[in-house]
Amino acid sequence: MTPRVFEPAKLGPITLRNRTIKAATFEGVMPDGRASDALIDFHRRVAEGGVGMTTVAYLAVSPEGRTDRRCMILGPDTLPGLRRLTDTVHDAGAAVAAQLGHAGPVANPKSNGAPALAPSRGLSPLGSVTRAVTETDILRITDAYRDAAGLAVEAGFDAIEIHLGHNYLLSAFLSPKLNRRTDGWGGSLVNRAKFPRQVVGAVREAVGAQVAVTAKLNMADGVPAGLWLDESVEVARMLESDGALDALELTGGSSLANPMYLFRGEVPRREFAATLPKAVRVGFRLMGRRFLKEYPFEEAFFLPYARQFRSALEMPLILLGGINRLDTMEQSMTEGFSFVAMARALLREPDLVNKMQRGESDESLCVHCNKCMPTIYRGTHCVLETGRHEASVPVRG
Repeated sequence: MTPRVFEPAKLGPITLRNRTIKAATFEGVMPDGRASDALIDFHRRVAEGGVGMTTVAYLAVSPEGRTDRRCMILGPDTLPGLRRLTDTVHDAGAAVAAQLGHAGPVANPKSNGAPALAPSRGLSPLGSVTRAVTETDILRITDAYRDAAGLAVEAGFDAIEIHLGHNYLLSAFLSPKLNRRTDGWGGSLVNRAKFPRQVVGAVREAVGAQVAVTAKLNMADGVPAGLWLDESVEVARMLESDGALDALELTGGSSLANPMYLFRGEVPRREFAATLPKAVRVGFRLMGRRFLKEYPFEEAFFLPYARQFRSALEMPLILLGGINRLDTMEQSMTEGFSFVAMARALLREPDLVNKMQRGESDESLCVHCNKCMPTIYRGTHCVLETGRHEASVPVRG
């Protein structure tokens, strides 16, 4: 009997060949902000490896919305390369999603040449002062999401994932810690959710029923006074009632203050320090333990939180977080999750899904060392994977 996870499944208007999704992981192979051959190869490998859909990570909707200058802006000039990418993935039998985002307070203002934006003025971890978003900014950024969504369809993407997590701009608006506004975009949860909901609606309006639209939503920020389950479940209910999404992918953690909340396992502080400019390495050595906290790895570590969403919602949900085993995937299907998303497991073994379908493996070889995390500056990859050549992207320093 074929495991349910390997059966075809509907995601909005599209059908995936199975219920596995390559979660967005910043590929780190776009030094000029365009779809390089290395980026196309990155997604070709996981598509040929058997996933139902792969996700191109973090396509910024505006220049200041990039995490830094290596990040691609989804614009007319990037369409030819992205069309090559989507054609390649389709030729391998998989669907492909575009993750749209605005970095907000996570952006590197020095690299971008523009101030980082946030719901409220404050200090970023990079030492700069963020600029509070204005009403004009909100309208402009909403339009930028709408335009980017239309371009994603033109580029041949099958789905659009809107980033509402990790304390990027829309996630920051949801956070009671980061959103200290006293106008109609802050205060109550309804007000804090207004901007994210407006963006989701604008994206759906732009694409209609042509492609699937999903959102990656924080269940918990993992920081004191941040977004937590009591409010994030309510946000999910709002999004479901709006009717603009085909599924929610459930995540957690803060790229601003607690990135290890999303990863779990070993903490590669030394490797991260090596990627930093020499001027800030000493400070990182002093503060690294506070920024990169330690969480033991557990299989499907977000599942206890995700169950709260499954019991509260009717819409399809995508389970993320430490999924490495076939029995975990099957259990998630039994519990009512529609899809499973994997990241590190597929960095270690891009062909893991095929191996599982052939009965050659029932568990990833990933050892959760997290040394893949600092490789984003030279081409994201598993450091244990053999036979791979790193991309020629310069390391910071």
